Amino acid sequence: MAELQARWHQSLTEIPEHRLDALLAAAHPQGLPFYRWRWLHQLEASGSIVPREGWQSCHLGLWRGGELLAVAPLYLKGHSYGEFVFDQSFAQLAGQLGLRYYPKLVGMSPVSPVQGYRFLIDPTEDAAALTALMLELIDDFCRQQGILSCNFLYVDPQWQPLAEAAGCAAWVNQQSLWTNPGHSDFDAYLASFNANQRRNIKRERQAVRAAGLTVTPLAGDAIPPALVRRMHDFYAQHCSRWGPWGSKYLSETFFDVLATDPELRRHLVLFSAHRGEPTQPVAMSLCVHAGDQLWGRYWGSDEEIDCLHFEVCYYAPIAWAIERGIRGFDPGAGGSHKRRRGFVAQPRVSLHRWSDPRFAGILRRWLPGANTEMAEAMAAMNAELPFTASYDPPHA
Repeated sequence: MAELQARWHQSLTEIPEHRLDALLAAAHPQGLPFYRWRWLHQLEASGSIVPREGWQSCHLGLWRGGELLAVAPLYLKGHSYGEFVFDQSFAQLAGQLGLRYYPKLVGMSPVSPVQGYRFLIDPTEDAAALTALMLELIDDFCRQQGILSCNFLYVDPQWQPLAEAAGCAAWVNQQSLWTNPGHSDFDAYLASFNANQRRNIKRERQAVRAAGLTVTPLAGDAIPPALVRRMHDFYAQHCSRWGPWGSKYLSETFFDVLATDPELRRHLVLFSAHRGEPTQPVAMSLCVHAGDQLWGRYWGSDEEIDCLHFEVCYYAPIAWAIERGIRGFDPGAGGSHKRRRGFVAQPRVSLHRWSDPRFAGILRRWLPGANTEMAEAMAAMNAELPFTASYDPPHA
């Protein structure tokens, strides 16, 4: 390890694109667009993920000579927004102990609750040893800077044991996901539900057709750049409806980049709800895909139409996924209504480290019970799924 050099990078421009993407491809061969250099860089360059918004890039790189061997995408954060792992109770505990909770160090793809976070390590190196070394460096950094907590969110299950072996504490939350067990078409998906829910889904889809709307998917190069820019308008409009809780994180410039960068646009699929041409949508959702995975991200609508959200954000993407042999669909955070539409509650793990012994001791004693309660809650959620008695949903 002696020949390794650790560097902290306040911008992704200090990290070679080709090298980060090579490390990512080794860790996630099917692709994980949210951790590609271009995606993370454009979050910074577009003004979306920057200090004035409460995100300071603080990436840790391990170098040997001029070669990047490992990198941990990290951010110093002055708040807990855009994470979807809700640690406000941790912040409250810190206040009660007279500790400063913010800024904290967070490892994730910003504002994207997508499983897969890990240290990106050259596959020819000892992943366990470099994971432990990088965690020691992070601990030293946090102590020197007076940072109370370091948090890795939506971690890659294959990397999790290495980080836990090096002292990270696991916190289990849940996310509702759809997994294709081998459906040949949307009718086969419908057949997995009991009769009552089949009728409900057919009624919901019919409500959209009755409003005169057609939903058309457009993917990759088939997406006109202007339509991605229009998606920003829907996104901003939808966020504005929630006032101070609207969670508008991404700038118009970021959507401009998605529209014009072919390497990013090829991962996009838009579901346009329209009465005329697909390029003149009444509503639209944006999803991201790679390999056999689809992720739902944002949506918005000019009109209040019954069940339109379900059609544009769930049913049309599921139909598109089935047609293309996509195995998994993560529709995004939140929403108990997802379970009525075939999304199964599954665990998502975050890993944590704390620099204050009192604080760490309290949370490490609390976590096992909290994780057991979450497992019981997920089992109860999945017991209420409206499937046929003969259908065993994947991973339920």
